[in-house]
Amino acid sequence: MKNKGFIVFMTVIVTLLCVYYLSFTFVSNGIKEDATEYATDANGNVNYSERQQYLDSVYNEPVYNLLGAEFTYKEVQDLELNLGLDLQGGMHVTLEVSPVDIIKGLSGNNEDAGFQEALKVAQERQKTSQKPYVELFYEAFQEINPDTKLSSVFANSANRGKISFQTDDTEVLRVIRSEVDDAMDRSFQILRTRIDRFGTSQPNIQRLENTGRIQIELPGVDNPERVRKLLQGVAKLEFMQVMPINEVSGALSQANDILVEEQKEAAANEVDAEGTSASENTQEESGNLADLLGDDSAEADSTLNEGDSTDSNLDSLANNEVSPLFSLLRSQYGLVYELEDTATINKIIKREDIRALFPRNTRLVWDVKPQQDEEGGQEFLELYVVKTQRGDKAMLTGEVINDARQTYDDVGQPAVDMSMDPNGARKWAKITRENIGNRIAIVLDNYVYSAPVVNSEIPNGKSIIQGNFTIEEAKDLANILKAGSLPAPTRIVEEAIIGPTLGKEAQAQGIISIVAGLAIVLIFMVAYYAKGGLVANIALVFNIFFILGILAQLNAALTLPGIAGIVLTIGMSIDANVLIFERIREEMRGGVPLLRAISAGYEKAYSSIVDANITTFLTGAILYWLGQGPVKGFAITLMIGIACSFFSAVFITRVIVSWMSKKGEDSKISFATPFSRNLLNNISANFMTKRKMAYIGSGIIIVIGVVLMTMNGLNMGVDFTGGRSYVVRFDQPVTPSKLDVALGDSFEGKGVEVKTYGADNILKITTSYLVEDESAEADTKVQESLISGINGATGMSFVQDESRMGENSFTISGSSKVGATIADDIKNSSQESVIFSLIAIFIYILIRFRRWQFGLGAVVALFHDTLIVLSAFAIAKAFGIAFEIDQVFIAAILTVIGYSINDTVVVFDRVRETLGISSKETNEQTFNTAINNTISRTLMTSLTTLLVILVLFIFGGEVLRGFSFALLVGIVVGTYSSIFIATPIVLDLAKGKKKPAVEA
Repeated sequence: MKNKGFIVFMTVIVTLLCVYYLSFTFVSNGIKEDATEYATDANGNVNYSERQQYLDSVYNEPVYNLLGAEFTYKEVQDLELNLGLDLQGGMHVTLEVSPVDIIKGLSGNNEDAGFQEALKVAQERQKTSQKPYVELFYEAFQEINPDTKLSSVFANSANRGKISFQTDDTEVLRVIRSEVDDAMDRSFQILRTRIDRFGTSQPNIQRLENTGRIQIELPGVDNPERVRKLLQGVAKLEFMQVMPINEVSGALSQANDILVEEQKEAAANEVDAEGTSASENTQEESGNLADLLGDDSAEADSTLNEGDSTDSNLDSLANNEVSPLFSLLRSQYGLVYELEDTATINKIIKREDIRALFPRNTRLVWDVKPQQDEEGGQEFLELYVVKTQRGDKAMLTGEVINDARQTYDDVGQPAVDMSMDPNGARKWAKITRENIGNRIAIVLDNYVYSAPVVNSEIPNGKSIIQGNFTIEEAKDLANILKAGSLPAPTRIVEEAIIGPTLGKEAQAQGIISIVAGLAIVLIFMVAYYAKGGLVANIALVFNIFFILGILAQLNAALTLPGIAGIVLTIGMSIDANVLIFERIREEMRGGVPLLRAISAGYEKAYSSIVDANITTFLTGAILYWLGQGPVKGFAITLMIGIACSFFSAVFITRVIVSWMSKKGEDSKISFATPFSRNLLNNISANFMTKRKMAYIGSGIIIVIGVVLMTMNGLNMGVDFTGGRSYVVRFDQPVTPSKLDVALGDSFEGKGVEVKTYGADNILKITTSYLVEDESAEADTKVQESLISGINGATGMSFVQDESRMGENSFTISGSSKVGATIADDIKNSSQESVIFSLIAIFIYILIRFRRWQFGLGAVVALFHDTLIVLSAFAIAKAFGIAFEIDQVFIAAILTVIGYSINDTVVVFDRVRETLGISSKETNEQTFNTAINNTISRTLMTSLTTLLVILVLFIFGGEVLRGFSFALLVGIVVGTYSSIFIATPIVLDLAKGKKKPAVEA
């Protein structure tokens, strides 16, 4: 075998990388277990607040030593394999930045009737259109005001220099688009900072391009209302004077004295029985800063000090034995602390007795991001003392800013160019005149983003803010400054809350699915292919290990659909080895010696394996491109699984088989057991004569399905219809019908569906009540109606905290909300996913096989498979088994498409090979020969995949029930269609020719 050394080298390298990255997951899990143990009381109840406090306490502490390299818990978390919210609990939110409010702000809140009507029409059209809102607005504006220019609405003082009454519509539209994009950037920056400060571990925030939406995931969140307020609150931009420390040194000195006395008193009270002071333990346990003083403070002072203070009080404070308030570093204007100590400082400055020492017109605010020392190691954060006006107000707020953009100063360094409206310019001139030589803090959401020094009076409201900025930092600051210039409120259009109990259940179900599916395949492969099966199993274990390791390297999250992707990969990755082993067995039955049979088996199966993997990968890529939420997690895992399975099944097994067969005919490797040796051999069925019966049979099933869909519809989830759903857990079994009527009344007669959800004491309740209202008030009203309806029907009381559930009570373990607009978008993207997949597959088959008949036959078969699966759902619903149609179902449909084309390509590939060998057979005989030659592989692959999907259906939990049912039906029908639909259609389209011209 060629390149064996390179394959071994690559396998070792990838394995070591996977071990490296997965090691952080094991360390992190150990720390989390320690935190849970710390927060668990004698009765086994976990205090999640204490658990989080434990994790926060080690956040910046070294917890892992790997070959001399130390990693803090923060760094370990950054490198570990993330779990999706569905596996650990938390909150998923999709926010939409309203372009309507941005356009209104640009117009100066113009009340022109035609302008207002155009905004309303565009909002209505956006529900069914994929065009950007700005384009829809312009179309509506032209229809309603055909002889009016946009500049008549947008030429105002706020847009001076950008839009005048002579500006044409094209330029006005360019400005509007630019402002909408900028508003999106500003909102993203603000939300990212808020989330970073929220205190949850491993938050994820990403901008969804071309949608005006921002997607946020917060693991472990247990206070959804707080999150909603945090995310939807209006950004508050303020300009405040920074006070030199010498103006508050007296307050700092008094505060320090109080803390010193408290510490001494605490130490004195903790003298042990032997008379030894326990103060060292006290300091260590409380996180006190006393032990950080002295030489350490002086050394740090030399690296980060912004300016020496001449105040004698500060000098005396630096010599105190204990100085927990302002000990580490001092700049002229602020106090600088090690990042790990800021939690302790926060507790101190929030104390009423400490806060009372400072003047009333001051506020203590932190810098927004830490700075590193010159060596790039320790991180420090500055605490500013800023002046406020009466009522804790700022000198100036962000509403006065017209524009801000990244520019360059006189020496070519990145800077920020800021301009204000006339009112703001007047105030800014006075502020800068009175603060020459002082610093003005730019404060957003109570964090300082910059504190530049005022060099001179600025009379016209135009300022250049200089600093040691990178280009990215200057752009970010410009976005922050513009945050107050235009209203860009956000609203929650999609939300999902998953309780920790549901997350743990999903974890358990996922693990069981993987282990059970893997065990079945391992046993089956050895039972059927003997030592060859053992080789395939080794490759399969490598495959799963590589998938998890690569997910960790990519910092991707493993979700429940992702686990489904791994389970599916277990079944599908065996396909390559089945193809190879069946080819080897076929060669050996023809009398070919072992070594030549092995070489021929790998060589002849290679083309089919490549085609099958590429077509399946294409569907995964399209699913990732157009899918949303959990579907992306499934697509990532599927694509990684396909790549890993190709490498492990084709190359790793080849190395192992070469080693096991190095003795030639005397080697003890075999590819069959006594049970499988003659199984499915010498089949000569005439499949092509049955094609008309197959057409009729499939047609009947599809017609029945269509009729049932027309009469009863499908059980569409909130992903496609919009609405709210809740997973409600009771302390005892509850009959769904008992709640139907009561909740119907509670929801004012709007649609409601109640069904069991995996257990008889858990119900999933879905309603369209207030579906058009996406406000937080509507969310609260719907949940209150739900609780009151359940309470009235059952007499049970609602408990907020699931861990405190008692007798005769219920709790909401999880919930989700999908707005009507985003539901339309999900529906459209799902349809596009299926259509693009079919087009991509048709093009690939056309290029690969050089005949349109093959491409069309494959696509017709895939349409057939999709319709059969939908019909199966409709028939199941008619029998009272209502599987939900949601985003995950679309993932299942595309997986069926990928699997089915995988199967079809193998048959087509053998047809192509057979046509190249035989010149005497008719087309019908040739196609029959190809199917008979591949029937063993087809049935073996289908059987192994069906087994693992059956395990997923049984153990995968309620979330994946519809997904796995679709796959069960799809795999059966995909195998059937490869034989009785796709191939016969190619035969019928090629009728009249002895054989279709096919190029290898």
